[in-house]
Amino acid sequence: MLDGKIVCVPDAPATLTVLDYLRNELGRTGTKEGCAEGDCGACTVVLGELNRDARSISWRAINSCIRFLPTLDGKELVTVESLRAHPVQRAMVECHASQCGFCTPGFVMSLFALYQGDPAPKREGVVDCLSGNLCRCTGYRPIVEAGCRMAEYPAPAQWSRDDAQSPERVERLASIQRRGAAASLRYPGFHAPRSVDELAAVLASEPDAVILAGGTDIGLWVTKHLRQLPKIVYLGDVAELNEIRATPHGLRIGAAVPLSVAWPALVNAHPQLAEQARRFASPPVRNSGTLCGNIANGSPIGDSMPALIALGAHVELRHGARTRTLPLERFYLGYQKKDLARGELVVAVTVPPEEPGLMFASYKLAKRFDQDISGVCTAFAVMTHDGVVTEARLAFGGMAAVPRRAQNAEAELVGAPWGLEACEAAIRALAEDFAPLTDMRASSDYRLTCAGNLLRRFYLEHSDEPAPFRVTDLEPVAVT
Repeated sequence: MLDGKIVCVPDAPATLTVLDYLRNELGRTGTKEGCAEGDCGACTVVLGELNRDARSISWRAINSCIRFLPTLDGKELVTVESLRAHPVQRAMVECHASQCGFCTPGFVMSLFALYQGDPAPKREGVVDCLSGNLCRCTGYRPIVEAGCRMAEYPAPAQWSRDDAQSPERVERLASIQRRGAAASLRYPGFHAPRSVDELAAVLASEPDAVILAGGTDIGLWVTKHLRQLPKIVYLGDVAELNEIRATPHGLRIGAAVPLSVAWPALVNAHPQLAEQARRFASPPVRNSGTLCGNIANGSPIGDSMPALIALGAHVELRHGARTRTLPLERFYLGYQKKDLARGELVVAVTVPPEEPGLMFASYKLAKRFDQDISGVCTAFAVMTHDGVVTEARLAFGGMAAVPRRAQNAEAELVGAPWGLEACEAAIRALAEDFAPLTDMRASSDYRLTCAGNLLRRFYLEHSDEPAPFRVTDLEPVAVT
């Protein structure tokens, strides 16, 4: 649905991006292509999706450059052309927030999505909202000011918060929903099953099909690698995979749950993950990408895996009618190699609850705070009894071909008193666990040194040991 009208596209390629459709087919050139990989935000649009209660709509910003058009089935699309004198646009004008103008539509759409959830955000909320939008003119101050001031302008009848949730709009969106397991979308080269059983059966019969969740990685296969993809099987329409539920074993997060929903649930269960959640990609990427997609991708620099491994997460795998579970740390066999048969897929990840007395933290080092790939990502979980370490799970990303635990370092901790001596022994043992690569993000020595420093930081934050020094203890250095 676009501007209140149902749009049918019966013959487009399965890998046609939303951006190319808007610009080349509809002539909506307000949406720009900057990077074609979901980094710059110039292509940002907003999707409206009917919530499970069928009474309200979620409005989320996404990157149209890496989103395939068939995944918009049953959703409402909002582009910058859909808005007319909206408070976001008026604030951008009044604050002189448009410089060259190329990135402006993307900023407007990100702020529009924020407006639907919070029309009067604080500065921190605006900055977080815009972390996926880049301005090449370096004029962020007036753009952030516009986001903080958009509530000062009266909302027009169209696209006010009431209009965005009106019964009429909800009813229109409900009218284009496919009903029942037999109503799956079948498109040339694209199949979107409606149930887990149907999904598993399709993959069992076509094991070489590409499994598509959010497309934040697969989209680049098309836009950057120019690959011709085999049949795509999309799991985003499977209701069971869009669920988060509490189980006796912990929090079970389905394979289609977007990161923007999965991370708050994880933070609610493990508050120590708050910074990791905030720094994980950008809002448009989090709104499309999924936690299980990050897991199934298996990148050695995937930021979710160290924390999940340290917490003892398990993945649930489905192959035809057979289901099995596997500790996440055993899922990765080597670089881009997983314990995953042809036609098998990840259907969920279960994250155990935090045990009483567990010391846990996750850290990320990158060149930028926002939306940057880690040089080193770590997570530590330690249990003690009477001051002696009884269990240690030290997980690292960016240190090897796969995210994995540091077994030698763990062995130095388990059975030893929880103290600086044991911590330093574990730090020395990291050199036996890892021989990191040197690449554009960090050198081998830097990674190994930082991994040790992060473990030292974890110890200092979870002990009564005084820090070796404070910044205020340093003598000033004369500059000549």
